[in-house]
Amino acid sequence: MAEEAGSRPQPAMVDRYFSRWYKTDVKGKPCEDHCILQHSNRICVITLAESHPVLQSGRKIKNISYQISANCSRLQNKVSGKSKRGGQFLTELAPLCRILCTDGEEYTIYSCIRGRLLEVNESILQEPSLLQEKPSTEGYIAVVLPKFEESKSITQGLINQELYQDVISKRQKEAEELGNTDLKGLGPPALNNLSSP
Repeated sequence: MAEEAGSRPQPAMVDRYFSRWYKTDVKGKPCEDHCILQHSNRICVITLAESHPVLQSGRKIKNISYQISANCSRLQNKVSGKSKRGGQFLTELAPLCRILCTDGEEYTIYSCIRGRLLEVNESILQEPSLLQEKPSTEGYIAVVLPKFEESKSITQGLINQELYQDVISKRQKEAEELGNTDLKGLGPPALNNLSSP
């Protein structure tokens, strides 16, 4: 009996403690998908979904900036106390950061949920490769805490991992039908590398 339990692969830490939710084609931009990792304590970690163009092979990150506008930098976010007072309040379409790739493409990463910004990942500023190598762990974008009364409803407008895989499969079929091997940087080889649910 112990051998049977030991032979089953253990789920990754992220999959054990977090529920994965996805927002596809954010702001109508094809394949610009975001992943929200929701912990049972309401905290949400904003990351890039596996299909995001920044994570596709051959893409290199030149710069990541949390400076959203002339007057707004996510790096200036300061929270304090048990109730996390002082954090910037975010709407679903609030920009968190901008990623500039060496090929000149720029991507804006959005919150996708309403809540208070607890922290941004400053490690990816010094080491942008973390974002591509470990997007669900050390390469996360930000941590957001939804309001208590909204914590049950924040997943409205998001899809679960099973539906996300269906979206990816549909994209792949459409690309194959069109004979397009590179759908905005997301060709069928990249889609085949996505982990199954």
